[in-house]
Amino acid sequence: MKRCLSLLLLAGAAAAHAAPGNSWEDMDSLLNDKGLMTRLGEQVQQAGATAGDQASSLVINALAFLGVPYKWGGNSHETGFDCSGFVRAVYEQSVGKLLPRRSDEQAAATQPIERSELKPGDLVFFNTMRRAFSHVGIYVGDGKFVHSPRAGAEVRVEDMRVAYWNKRFNGARRVIAQAE
Repeated sequence: MKRCLSLLLLAGAAAAHAAPGNSWEDMDSLLNDKGLMTRLGEQVQQAGATAGDQASSLVINALAFLGVPYKWGGNSHETGFDCSGFVRAVYEQSVGKLLPRRSDEQAAATQPIERSELKPGDLVFFNTMRRAFSHVGIYVGDGKFVHSPRAGAEVRVEDMRVAYWNKRFNGARRVIAQAE
């Protein structure tokens, strides 16, 4: 079921991102025309019961930023995101958790997990600048992650298993909720 949710989210996000004009109305219309809104709603409800509403909400919120341009030091959808600004904004808006600003600081502030333990909403780190933890994204399931990649690009979903990302994978981390 988690795989189905991931594939449905990715298909919906890709279809919405390709919508003419790329406005929210165009995305909603395209998703409705393809019947994805109904199926997405059902899958999110089922996933929420099994995987936790927080992870589902976080992934859906992250995917809502598809197409937002990259901006070095950026931390909002209005001006654009860099990788760590994107992760920080998604976590703050989705679950109220304020992560550190830089990707290496985010790695240090979260719990290491094995790649085989990845769940939607976990953080994935890559060495893209000849230093550990220089890039971060949010795992969405099925070997895919959403991130703000580089100047001239936009927030998008990519497959961690392709050679470029697989070679540079630095580790996975889980954001742990603080005890009240």
